[in-house]
Amino acid sequence: MAKSESAENPAPLVTGKLTGEDVGLERSLRPDRLSDFPGQKKVKDNLEVFIQAAKKRKEALDHCLFYGPPGLGKTTLAYIISKSMGVEMKTTSGPALEKKGDLAAVLTSLKPFSVLFIDEIHRLNQVVEEYLYSAMEDFFLDMVTGEGLAARTMKFKLPRFTLIGATTRAGMLTSPLRDRFGIVARLEFYEPQDLNLILSRSAKILGVDLHPEASMEIARRARGTPRIANRLLKRVSDFATIETAGKIDLPIAKKALSALEVDGRGLDAMDRRILLTMIQKFSGGPVGIDTMAAAVNEERETLEDVYEPFLLQEGFLMKTPRGRCALPLAYEHLGIKPPRSIEAQQTLL
Repeated sequence: MAKSESAENPAPLVTGKLTGEDVGLERSLRPDRLSDFPGQKKVKDNLEVFIQAAKKRKEALDHCLFYGPPGLGKTTLAYIISKSMGVEMKTTSGPALEKKGDLAAVLTSLKPFSVLFIDEIHRLNQVVEEYLYSAMEDFFLDMVTGEGLAARTMKFKLPRFTLIGATTRAGMLTSPLRDRFGIVARLEFYEPQDLNLILSRSAKILGVDLHPEASMEIARRARGTPRIANRLLKRVSDFATIETAGKIDLPIAKKALSALEVDGRGLDAMDRRILLTMIQKFSGGPVGIDTMAAAVNEERETLEDVYEPFLLQEGFLMKTPRGRCALPLAYEHLGIKPPRSIEAQQTLL
């Protein structure tokens, strides 16, 4: 039986990086208002107050820092803020700002109250970061013209703007940079009920016939992450197009998710490989992150940012000073009998 093109070349389900398909999908599904953004209630409620207060004072919103695992809506919140404030938004990323001149070019193009969104802000070059301090705090740039004895420093005034930084690794931010953000918010994993609302909204926008039971099944397996929920919806839709004339009911959803190797707890093949490697090769741990990265042939940063947060929250792993350890739930989920001493060992850890 022939498969659709997107089913033959699916986007990775669990990844910290946006694929080309993700960019188009997220743009088409991105809400414009906080009221259309399910989940993250505390963050939303606070932002609503801060935005309304800034508009009432006719000032730029304070600089914002959003952090948390990938795919939880940091970029979407930045777009919502710019829409709510009625201002333009410029986007860039930490690795793209290699030199002071790159940052100066972006900053000098901003209009009053504009939003500048910097993704992966923890990866800013140190020189560029230090150049950013005066721009964030006093809204000016020190421009150096000429060389040697002829060098002159000029202060270039900037319009007041809002910098929104996004990072998956808040601990890597320097204190001087972190302290210059007036609004700091951590985004948490979503509850299945919130992901169900996101999937229902996405299905309507995409014109997908998604039954409520199927929507909830996808939501339960989406790792608490909207980006993954929408990826799963797209992939399940491919199976439904071929087998059920586009209707996504519970049986086709379960069949598709099984084919995609996403189990009932939301773990994919790499999650299970991590747990299995830890149990079989390292007796359940403790094992260092670099050793694990080498054992499963994955980058350390990907393990720390993409896979571990969910496994830790769900109770499959724990971190100790000596390394990572598999918890009894990991053994149970994989159908492996845990050693008798595992609970006693982990109590000592």
